Amino acid sequence: MLLGTKLSFSTAYHPQTDGLAERMIQPLEEMIRKFCAYGLEFKDSDGFTHDWCTIIPALELAYKTSIHASTGKTPAILETGWNPKLPVDTLKKDLVDIHPNASIFKLLLDKVRHHANESMNHAFEYAKQKWDKSHKTPQFKVGDLIIVSNLNFNNIKSSKKLKDSFLEPFIIKALHGTNAVQAELSGELENKHPNFPVVLVKHYT
Repeated sequence: MLLGTKLSFSTAYHPQTDGLAERMIQPLEEMIRKFCAYGLEFKDSDGFTHDWCTIIPALELAYKTSIHASTGKTPAILETGWNPKLPVDTLKKDLVDIHPNASIFKLLLDKVRHHANESMNHAFEYAKQKWDKSHKTPQFKVGDLIIVSNLNFNNIKSSKKLKDSFLEPFIIKALHGTNAVQAELSGELENKHPNFPVVLVKHYT
């Protein structure tokens, strides 16, 4: 309450309430996917090989200290109020002696952060283009006739594979914002939950 957080509820099967979190997760998944695909690894001075799992903390650091175009701030600033000190900040100081492993790790971090920044920029651009191209929110109003996807109805009497992919038509009884509708169900769906995300319904024509 002090920080202004609140609990938001979403519809079953297709939650779209927390769009900000979903939008943040997309580039993170893309960044991790890039690391797995390229199989980044390195050897320390003892000859021990570290794979991409070892680099996850560096990837997180790269993400949290990168300025995002949408906010003009780093996630670290917005989350904690300060930016963590980077290894390169320490290496800029006049140090008398630097351990060889520290130099190797510094080079690794530079490589990882550069790769992560490129992957993140690519992920943001790809996600934006994909969303802008495909996302068109249908317009519904109370009283409209709609058909409902059978995607999440596993216990209807006949085989789901042999039934139409969209069932009945039903009347919209109420709207829940712009992302969900409440249908007046009947027949074998009468006892089902009446609320559906708009991506699972269509206008009946």
